[in-house]
Amino acid sequence: MTTHSAISLLGWLALCFAGAWLGSAYTRPSLANWYATLSKPSWNPPNRWFGPVWTILYAMMAVAAWQVSKHEDRPAVAVAIGFFLIQLILNLLWSIIFFHWRRPGSAFVEICWLWCSILATIFFFAKLDRMATALLVPYLLWVSFAAVLNFSIWRRNV
Repeated sequence: MTTHSAISLLGWLALCFAGAWLGSAYTRPSLANWYATLSKPSWNPPNRWFGPVWTILYAMMAVAAWQVSKHEDRPAVAVAIGFFLIQLILNLLWSIIFFHWRRPGSAFVEICWLWCSILATIFFFAKLDRMATALLVPYLLWVSFAAVLNFSIWRRNV
C-alpha cells in the first residue's frame, strides 16, 4: 500500500467514524431515559451488541468506499461515492429522528429511504469493485433488520 493509498484509507475511516460518533452522540442521551421505557419485541438485541456491530459495519463501509475511490473510471466513481455519502448522511439522520427527536414512526420512513440508498450504493459499487460490494452486504442486512425492529417498536408504542 502506498502512502497516498494509506492516507486515503485513513480519510475514509475518519469520515465514517465521524458519522458513527455523531450518531452515537444523538443516541446515548436517550438510551436510559427514553429507549429503555419503550415496549420492544423479544428479539430486540441487547444494547451492548449495537456498538460492536456498528463499529465493524462502519469499518467495512470505509474500506468499501476506499476500494471504489481507487478506480480509474472517475465519472462512475463520482456517482458511486455520491450515493455512498447520501447513505452515510441518512444513517446519521436516522439516529437523530429516532433517538434525539424520539419519533419512531418518522424514523421508520427515513430508514426505508436509507435502505434504498444503501441498495443504490451497492448497485453502483458493483459496477466498479466486487469486494467493495461484498463489504456493504452485511450493512444492508443489518439495516434491514433495524428497519423491521424500528417498525415493531413504533407499532408497539403508538
